[in-house]
Amino acid sequence: MHPYYHPLFLKFIVYFNRNQDYFECHEVLEDYWKTFDHFNKNHPLTAFILLSTGLYHWRRGNMNGATRTLVKAQSRFLLFHDNEIYKEKIDFQRLYDDTKAAILAVKNNDSFFPVKLYISSEQLQKLVDSLTATMELLPIGSDAVIHKHMLRDRSDILQLREEKKRGRSNY
Repeated sequence: MHPYYHPLFLKFIVYFNRNQDYFECHEVLEDYWKTFDHFNKNHPLTAFILLSTGLYHWRRGNMNGATRTLVKAQSRFLLFHDNEIYKEKIDFQRLYDDTKAAILAVKNNDSFFPVKLYISSEQLQKLVDSLTATMELLPIGSDAVIHKHMLRDRSDILQLREEKKRGRSNY
């Protein structure tokens, strides 16, 4: 199976293209990435994770975070030359060019604009369309999408951070 036909990647495409829920993009792709044996930060899926994260930061006005993350995404997209399968089924060149344009816009402190993942495979597009019809999506541009990480229950994350801090102070 082509990696883009995986159900979690299909969800990623829906979130990315249909309602720009970049936080959810990150979540579903991280789950997918972790299904690979010996997953690491150079895996091609991390380019999409970083792109989503960078767009999330940019839309929220975190220009430093957006720049750092989008530049990392761009460099990970360059690694696709070592794994050509990830350049299939999508307009990879346009995605790469749009990522470069986003980096430039962030550096110029320009207003946010979404990046789209253009699908070149009819079969992949049909799978995305079919899934889109079954998913409940939050309204595009809503606070629930734009500020998702701030609106969810973060007690487990905050507790883990506190435990890590205490662990570091013991050394």
